[in-house]
Amino acid sequence: MILPPATLGMLGGGQLGRFFVSAAHEMGYKVWVLDPDPHSPAGLVADRHLIAAYDDYVALDTLGAECAAVTTEFENVPADTLDYLSKFIPVHPAASAVAVCQNRIAEKTFLAEHGLPHGPFAVIRGEDDIRAADAGLFPAVLKVARFGYDGKGQARVADREQALAAFQHFKAEPCVLEKMLTLDFEVSVVLARDEAGTVRAFPPGENRHRNGILDVTIAPALALASLSADMQGSAERIAERIADKLGYVGTLGVEFFVCGGELFVNEMAPRPHNSGHHTIDACDVSQYEQQVRALCGLALATPRQHSAAVMVNVLGELWYEDGKGHGPYREPDWSVLHAVPGLRLHLYAKHHARAGRKMGHFVVIGDDPAQVLERALQARAAIGIRDE
Repeated sequence: MILPPATLGMLGGGQLGRFFVSAAHEMGYKVWVLDPDPHSPAGLVADRHLIAAYDDYVALDTLGAECAAVTTEFENVPADTLDYLSKFIPVHPAASAVAVCQNRIAEKTFLAEHGLPHGPFAVIRGEDDIRAADAGLFPAVLKVARFGYDGKGQARVADREQALAAFQHFKAEPCVLEKMLTLDFEVSVVLARDEAGTVRAFPPGENRHRNGILDVTIAPALALASLSADMQGSAERIAERIADKLGYVGTLGVEFFVCGGELFVNEMAPRPHNSGHHTIDACDVSQYEQQVRALCGLALATPRQHSAAVMVNVLGELWYEDGKGHGPYREPDWSVLHAVPGLRLHLYAKHHARAGRKMGHFVVIGDDPAQVLERALQARAAIGIRDE
């Protein structure tokens, strides 16, 4: 076990890292953050911020010498960096697990090899792969294998011709071609797993997206509960199996499509998940505390959600007069949100707002799930978040 006042290392300085730093500080640890952005949200609250690239071996040697263990807050940290640090100190999750989750080809292949439920797909490395793809895959979504997130690096394609055009637009980067499924809704499971293989999962949340970016999470998932009593358990069991097959240690997010009452794994995130933000306010242990516990070899807590919760993302366009990222720049009127009973606002202290950038979120909690959802959606509208 790694006990306070040990120093922990965090690769990545975004909001997920910021929440990790806060959780670790509350538990008595110090945290060093490595992130190239001098304005990184996690770096602002860390005990030390190493402003360096993820492949800067001088900075990595410093981290390895001064920290008792290292974790990450986003999946695009190079797996080679994690592998290098693991030669000196514990690194969780391992490079091998992150390498699967950060590449859609590796991810889909992993799901197929382990018999985990997934939609039909084809690996695309060249135009000939598109020409040879099963006609039944169309209409489809073409997704770049690396560095795509929040709807970036994706294109809906009705047929081969559109797929070829999109592939060229992506500069012939390796892709996956996924059949477009008819969605009932989307859910996600956030869990933590320790080195002994113990898993503790939070109840699944129901996710609603806007322009390819997570907009609202309802927890527990109301739509999931309406299908069958066992659906929640099925989602948790699949997510646990993924963590087991990856040999995963840490906090993991697994996104699911629900189609015709069946679960299909969409993707895995080797880190805390945006849809798990509500665990700070609505549960007796957060996903970030679980991340600290798993990293340090402490016993995982058994999550208990004490309140119904709805999380709403606050994106950068809200800082602009037209609500779309154009016109005069001004601070939103946060008093509108602070007046809502049971609402907790979290702002990430990011340096500059831009359209589509996650600048913060708020969570509404309460006893009645329907009333909580109604209050959250009313607050969402009152602060100026638009559906178009």
